[in-house]
Amino acid sequence: MKITDMKLYFMPHRFLLLKIETDAGICGWGEPLVEGRAATLEASVNEWRDYFIGKDPLRIEEHWQTMYRRAFYRGGPVLMSTIAGIDQALWDIKGRYYHAPVYEMLGGKVKDKIKVYRSIHGDTPEEVAEDARQAVREGYTVIKTSPTDPTHYVDTLQSVNKLVEKVGAIRDAIGNNIDMAIDFHGRIHKPMAKVLVRELDQFHPLFMEEPVLPENKEALREVAKYTSAPIAIGERMYSRWDYKSLFEQGYVDIIQPDLSHAGGISEARRIAAMAEAYDVAVAPHCPLDAIAFSSCIQMGAATPNLVLQEQSIDIHDAGDTNPRINFLKNKEVFHFKDGFVEIPEGPGLGVEVDEEMVQEQNKNRHNWKNPMWRTYDGTPIEW
Repeated sequence: MKITDMKLYFMPHRFLLLKIETDAGICGWGEPLVEGRAATLEASVNEWRDYFIGKDPLRIEEHWQTMYRRAFYRGGPVLMSTIAGIDQALWDIKGRYYHAPVYEMLGGKVKDKIKVYRSIHGDTPEEVAEDARQAVREGYTVIKTSPTDPTHYVDTLQSVNKLVEKVGAIRDAIGNNIDMAIDFHGRIHKPMAKVLVRELDQFHPLFMEEPVLPENKEALREVAKYTSAPIAIGERMYSRWDYKSLFEQGYVDIIQPDLSHAGGISEARRIAAMAEAYDVAVAPHCPLDAIAFSSCIQMGAATPNLVLQEQSIDIHDAGDTNPRINFLKNKEVFHFKDGFVEIPEGPGLGVEVDEEMVQEQNKNRHNWKNPMWRTYDGTPIEW
């Protein structure tokens, strides 16, 4: 079996899908993406066409090592997301070739279902509280909120009180039997991170996510002193080498590799194994499409220290539609119940793509970009 073609499709509202075809009629799908840089990833994946055409798709580890080590300047979001999407598609092909779900080729299941959460949204305490109540009605036992507004290096007591009020409204709405995680999204700098994690500790968060940017991870030593909540980080870290120093520092309790950014199923599996050796839990980042989500579920089924999975799949727009699964033929593949998702049993990633719909969506190529936030004095700040 040889690879014959690699095709890329832009999908609303900001996603990119990859299809790898073979001369055996078996194809695999991946999701290589840096949000806001889809055209960059399209070019980066296409740079590997000459290498992959004619290659055996089953030799996944050889291809992973070649893509990583052939790059003299390696790592980072673009190169590792390129590897990630290709790696996902190769695992999909391999599973279909052997008529087995990917988790079987990773050693088999260690769990029968995976706990999931969804993020809640709203600009006011009332809005986030109502969305939190809705998530509970939908069966979720874990929710996550990103309540921070644009925050300066050192900000006002008013900004602190506003954040406390919003998080407090969520806790009042859901009570103490539902877990709530707080995602700072890397928007906070060390001086304010110490203040905010201390003030929010009273609401007993399941974890505090990205209280500082990953490039400032040495600050976690100081921030961790001000909260009893576990510290989570990692969605913007791209390889086991990025995580190595994080584990050695010992201040992180949960890592969040993104399987469309951190080298795919192959590398995330290795990162999770490293985390297990440091007694660290895994909760992969995944606000993406069905391909990326299924990759997470397949890896998670075979990963003992994976405890929680982010997802946006179980969210519907007006008219009960969901663009993240509308391009699937088997839209029912993900079964959500009581805050868990069942593990797909189909071959490969377990999802069947409606390529005609994907081709139609690709005609309207998006050009989505991250919003740009500024503080009260006009300083550019993290989104």
